[in-house]
Amino acid sequence: MRASAAAVALALALSGCGYALAGKGTVIDPTIKRIGVPLFKSTSAKVGLDQKVTQKVVEELLKRGRFDVVSDATGVDALVEGEIIAYTPRLAGVGQAAGKSLANSYEVTLTARIRFAKVGARDPIWANDAFTFRDEYDVGDNAQAFFDREDQAIDRLATSFARSLVAAMLEAF
Repeated sequence: MRASAAAVALALALSGCGYALAGKGTVIDPTIKRIGVPLFKSTSAKVGLDQKVTQKVVEELLKRGRFDVVSDATGVDALVEGEIIAYTPRLAGVGQAAGKSLANSYEVTLTARIRFAKVGARDPIWANDAFTFRDEYDVGDNAQAFFDREDQAIDRLATSFARSLVAAMLEAF
C-alpha cells in the first residue's frame, strides 16, 4: 500500500502542473564578458538625463558582477545602445492652498529605444523601440521645491528604469 501511494505521489510530482518559474537567472551567451555602454543619445529637452540614465544602466550591470562594463564601444563583446526619445512631465494632481488651485503632484515618463547586441551580430540579443518607465512626485505647498523634487524623481526614475531594463535584457522573461 505504501509503495503504491509513493508511486502515485511520484507520478504526480513528475507530471507537474505546467507552471515554471520565469527569470531563472542570466541567459546571455557566456562568451560575453565585457559590455560597452556608450552615452545614451537623447532627443529630449531634459539636460543631463542622458548621463543619469546611462550611469544607472552601467551601475545596474556592474551589480550583476558577471561583466566588465565600460563606456566605450570598442574592445567589447556586446553593446547596449540607447536613445532617450521622450521625457514627459505631466500634471497628476491639483490641491488647494490659500484659496488657489496649485499643482501638487507630477508624473514623469521616460521612453527610450534600446538595443543590446553582441558585437558583429546582425540581430540583437534584445531590443525595444519604446521601453517606458514612469514615476510620480509630490510638490507639496512649496512651489520652490518643484525642481528639487523633480531631480529626486528623475534619480528614482533612472534607477528603476535601469533595474527593469537590465532585468529584461539579461533574464529569461
